Order: sequence, then C-alpha cells, then structure tokens
Amino acid sequence: MTLQGRVIRYQSGFYTVMTDERIVTCKIRGKLKENIRQTDLVAVGDLVEFTQFQDGTGVIECILPRKNELIRMISGIKSEYRQVLISNLDQILLVFAVTQPEPRLRMLDRFLVICEKQGIPPLIVANKVDLSGMDQAKSVFSVYSDIGYDVLYTSTASDIGIADLKERLQGKVTGLVGPSGVGKSSLINRIDPRLNLKVNEISNYNRKGKHTTVVREMFPLKEGGFVADLPGLKTLALWDIQPEELDGYFPEISPLVSKCLYGDCTHSPSEVGCAVHEAVKEGKISRERYESYLRIRFGEPE
Repeated sequence: MTLQGRVIRYQSGFYTVMTDERIVTCKIRGKLKENIRQTDLVAVGDLVEFTQFQDGTGVIECILPRKNELIRMISGIKSEYRQVLISNLDQILLVFAVTQPEPRLRMLDRFLVICEKQGIPPLIVANKVDLSGMDQAKSVFSVYSDIGYDVLYTSTASDIGIADLKERLQGKVTGLVGPSGVGKSSLINRIDPRLNLKVNEISNYNRKGKHTTVVREMFPLKEGGFVADLPGLKTLALWDIQPEELDGYFPEISPLVSKCLYGDCTHSPSEVGCAVHEAVKEGKISRERYESYLRIRFGEPE
C-alpha cells in the first residue's frame, strides 16, 4: 500500500516520515538514488510517497514537487554540492531581541534578502520587549513594518504577543532563525510546552552527534504545523544572488531602480542621477537599510 507523508527527520540515510496516522522510518528506493546528481534527493520538509512493510519500516518511492527550498552550496575538491536545508516552508520566523543582546539589524537584512529571493514570507519577531518597553522596541523595528514587513512584538516574561505568535504558527511549516540568546527556545516552548525537553535539539538544527552523524529535524506542534530551527542560514552567503540583482530584493529600493539615470547604477553615493541615493537624502529610505544594502552589494562585513 502506497502512503503519503512529510519527512520530519533525517539521520544516517534514514528518513522519518509522518502521516496523519503514523510515523514510519524509511529508506530511499534504490532506483531513485540513480538520479542523485550533486544534490540532496530527499530533504526534511519533503512530501513523499512511500510503501510500508509488515515490519513497520518503509521505503520512499517518490518525492513530490517542492514549492520552495532553502539551499546551501558546499564546495568540494572537484565540484559543488547543493545541500537542501529544508523544503516546503510556509514562512520563516526571524527572531531578534530588542535588547540583551542588542539587535543585529544587518544580519536581519541579510535574512530578509534570502526570504525575498526564495519567495518565503518572513515574520519578524522583536522579542524581550519587557526589557526595553514597547516605544523603544518600535523605534528600532518600525522601519521594517514601514516598508511592508510583518513585525510581531513579544515577551515570554510578560506574555506579550504569545497568543498572536501561536496563531501565526498554527498549521504552518515554519523555519526558525535568529542569533543566540534572543529567546527562540523560550518562545517555542511557550507555544508548545511539550517541546521543553527538546530545547537543546531545537537550538541546533544541523547538529553533529556521535561519529559526526548529521541530524536534521522539524518538530510537530501540538495544535498543528511544524517548526524547524535554521542556524547557519547566514552561511548561505547569498550564493545565488548576483550583486547587480540585489536591489530587487530590497522592497523600498526596487521601485526606484527604473528611475535612476543609468541602467547599471549601483546606487552608491558616488553615482550620478541615482534615485535611490536621493530618496535616502530625502528620508524616504532609512539610512540604516541603505547602508546594509551597500555592505551586502560590495561585500563588506557586517
């Protein structure tokens, strides 16, 4: 009997596939492996068709088309390998603290570019608002809501925004991103207390265990949906984005590109007739976001 489910875990060639009624450990059908060409054939998040045997194990027969995927290129001696971190995401949760630690907004900007490129909706979570106050939090993060991004202000200590966040995750496949110490695990445990025992697992999506075995996993939420931590997203390094196309992934910059005097305008301060630079001087584009664009465009460190 052929069944359909979602891959929620990978380790050492074994895939854990979850359906509405069961969880089955599967391997890949041998004939499918013939199609592997420098990429992951099956990834966490994939929807697959599989056959279950009498002993309870199964074999993956078919991988259904992905609606999106997050990719990391790994350089080898002779070629590059296209590693699929996760597939079929509905959204990416970008968690940053308002304070303690101070928000690394240029890192947030890089994450947003990746979301724009991959076509995955981001939800920015400004956490620990109890430590700063809502006014201070909005003074930092309102630049993102002003350009159309969804921003949610939260605090586990004061129960701010938790119900809203829970609703946003329900029934969706969510990737979780953010620096250390911003409260990611605390937020997820408030959403689903059952995951309390898995805090360490959630904090390391591509973790290495004994014998350097790489484990990738997403966790089902009690009220529907899945969450998967994605540390290392920064190491994607925008590998598939050319410098000249970067302006298309900044929503406030993109509409102005056609108004620049020259078609190959880099939007640097030295460019003549640059509509983007003029918008910055007029306060229509935040200087911080503009500087982030320049740093990414010209390869400067954060």
